[in-house]
Amino acid sequence: MSALGGIIHLDKKPVPFENGRDMMKSFEKFPADDIQVYHTNNAFIGNHAQWITPESIAEQMPFYDSERQCVITADAIIDNREELFEKLQIERSKQKTMTDSKLILLAYYRWGEESPKYLVGDFAYMIWDEKNQKIFGARDFSGYRTLYYFQDNKRFSFSSTIEALLPLPYVRKVLNEDWLAEFLAISGPIDTAKALTTPFKGIYQVPPAHSISVTEGKTALNRYCRLSFEKEVKFRNRDDYKEAFNEIFQEAVDSRLRTFRKVGSQLSGGLDSGAVVSFASKSLKKTNKEFHTFSYIPPNDFVDFTPKQLMPDERHFIKATVDHVGGITDHYLDFHGRNSYTEIDGFTDVMEMPYKFFENSFWLKGIIEAAHEKDIGVLLNGDRGNFSISWGSALDYYSTLLKRLKWIELFRELDQFSNNVGGPRLRRLPRIIEIGFPIIDRLRTISSTDFPPTMISEEFARKTKVFTRLGESGIEQTGWFAPSNIYDERKLLYENTFPWNHGNTFTSKMSLRHKIWKRDPTNDLRVVKFCLSLPENQFVKNGVDRGLIRNSTEGYLPDKVRLNQRIHGVQGVDWIHRMLPHWDQFIKEAEHMLNDGTILQYINKNTIEMALDSASKGGRVENDTDPNYKVLMRSLIIHRFIKKHFERG
Repeated sequence: MSALGGIIHLDKKPVPFENGRDMMKSFEKFPADDIQVYHTNNAFIGNHAQWITPESIAEQMPFYDSERQCVITADAIIDNREELFEKLQIERSKQKTMTDSKLILLAYYRWGEESPKYLVGDFAYMIWDEKNQKIFGARDFSGYRTLYYFQDNKRFSFSSTIEALLPLPYVRKVLNEDWLAEFLAISGPIDTAKALTTPFKGIYQVPPAHSISVTEGKTALNRYCRLSFEKEVKFRNRDDYKEAFNEIFQEAVDSRLRTFRKVGSQLSGGLDSGAVVSFASKSLKKTNKEFHTFSYIPPNDFVDFTPKQLMPDERHFIKATVDHVGGITDHYLDFHGRNSYTEIDGFTDVMEMPYKFFENSFWLKGIIEAAHEKDIGVLLNGDRGNFSISWGSALDYYSTLLKRLKWIELFRELDQFSNNVGGPRLRRLPRIIEIGFPIIDRLRTISSTDFPPTMISEEFARKTKVFTRLGESGIEQTGWFAPSNIYDERKLLYENTFPWNHGNTFTSKMSLRHKIWKRDPTNDLRVVKFCLSLPENQFVKNGVDRGLIRNSTEGYLPDKVRLNQRIHGVQGVDWIHRMLPHWDQFIKEAEHMLNDGTILQYINKNTIEMALDSASKGGRVENDTDPNYKVLMRSLIIHRFIKKHFERG
């Protein structure tokens, strides 16, 4: 794991060493096991290394191949090493010590610009092909590692962080209003509909699943990975599906345990993180390696206001998993005194941009910090499981049966589902009809007040033509995606690159700050491809939703967790409760913001005034989804970010 950076002068003039020095100086806030640079004539390339894997210890990085005249700097862990060893015909004696960066370089020699599609793992890297005066790099398929760049007709500069590019004398610090317009106009949790852009005008990022090539001053971005939804893998019975999945998933988990340091995992009371922990524990026990889990819980004085089917405190289920799996040192963290409001500045510093997932910000950050204190090198999670290993919404599947007029199968499934979940079977029929015939659901959604009102000012929206651009990406005037059903939503998420950017930006930058690599086996490319290839009845059958993972974790997870369809964990519902001691300060800052002419160029003043009027009546803990509260928090996050980076003074 590394922070990487570089400057290539396309006009072949020498790169001043002080420019590279300033870039590398910005990385000093990150811990490092080694810092190296490559500097010759028109190229400066650096690497601020953090050793995670056994092969990375004392790795030469950047690595210069004098024979091929190529230099690579990488922030990468490659997971399909055995497959690449075979395809590249690497001698067995060299395999054990071969670094991931050299493996990437050998893949580049073999397959050229096609090489990223052969790589499985989390990576961002740049190769300076000095002989051919060509720059080539890539970012993994879901963007788990960040890679930014700036280019003019004379220079190409790149880095793991935006901050490293800002000291360069030719980079101007200017707000990207198109980026801001999309951030404000999109009501959902993503930042923008363009994975290429950043809040800083002229600074771009290589989108997930893309490579970048610069030759003779011409830059080309190419998407190297597209996932297919068309092929179906069919086995004889459910046991064969289970066996095939378990083999692929175990491989994905095991490849993410490759570290000489301690291993940890986030753990909730659900299926995804539970599956990750149970499969990881199976392998770690063979090596007697210590295994820590980190779980977020509400503070002791939080009074649960949620419906009985929701569970803010998941300790009961987490402990069941820990006891069943065994060999785990479990940690339950309530982050006393921490909250979304007082952590805004720290979080924007990490993100280098505004963010929307403030309800969970303090504990997501806190878990990584707690893992760092235990000297964890790899922190597992199951964040992407809902769309891969634990895919399978019963009601959505039943809507397809309804549309296909498969009445007997539908009512048989409803009987079994009601037995598992509780309640009469016909109670769910109206919702199934709404899902199956989206015009009905669409009328309901349009009138919903569950999402924040539009934050962008009308004038700013017209000026930037933001809703026209968003419409081209499938985002409505309401600022929400408009998939007709959950199947379209899943397809949209995997076919587009921008939905992944925001959360993975946090993951990458937070890991650099604490020398921890967050790793998600549920997002392994091999696992995702397998899950996308399965028929839908492997995910929902006999009244059981999320069927693949429930079937596959028999023996791995306690039935109390594995077969639970009645209670669902929910995180972050205590965010208002935590902010109550700071509520007056929160309101005063919002009032001050409404007198700031700079921010009022961008945000909808009427929307903010209405939100402030509601919030001024006092924070109501049970209104954790109140769009007015959300609007105020998002506005303050944006306001602070703009004041820090773009306000003259």
